[in-house]
Amino acid sequence: DPGCKVEKVTDEIFKPNGVCFSPDYRRLYVADTGSTHYPEAPKNIKVWEVDGTRLRNGREFASMAMTFPGTSGPDGRPPRKVAGLADGIRCDKDGNLWSSAGWVGEGYDGVHIFSPQGQRIGQIVLPEVCSNVCFGGPRRNRLFMTASRSLYAVHVEAQGAHWC
Repeated sequence: DPGCKVEKVTDEIFKPNGVCFSPDYRRLYVADTGSTHYPEAPKNIKVWEVDGTRLRNGREFASMAMTFPGTSGPDGRPPRKVAGLADGIRCDKDGNLWSSAGWVGEGYDGVHIFSPQGQRIGQIVLPEVCSNVCFGGPRRNRLFMTASRSLYAVHVEAQGAHWC
C-alpha cells in the first residue's frame, strides 16, 4: 500500500516462508515450513490468485513429497516416499517455480523445479540442504543457490521472471 498500511491477506498457512509471484503477478506462491513446529502442517507450496489487494482460491500448488524408486536388486527394497521442506522460491519467465529444498538427504536436497501446473519437472541435486535460490547474471539465466555452508551457481536453460 503506498500509504504504508499493513493488512493481513490470509492466515491459511502454518508458517509462511519463501514468497514469490508468477511472471504476470496474477498468482502468489508461499512455501510452508510449518511442519518444523506443527506436526499436522503439510510440507508444501501453496498458491493463491491475486485479485487487486485480495487473495482468493488458496490451494496446494505442489507437495514436497517425492517417491524414490525401489531397487530390483537382491534386497528388494520397495519404493520410499519422503518429504522435505521448500524454503526460498522463484519463478522463471515461463511460469515454472524453482524451490530450494532439503532436510531429507542424498537425492532430495537441492532445488526442485515445478511446472506452472505444480508437477515436479526437474531437480538440481546438491550435497547439502538448499535454503534459497535467485536468478542473476546479465541474462538472468544463472541460478544462485545458498546452502547449509556453501554458495552454488549454475547456468540454466531458463530466465528469471523478475529482477527483484
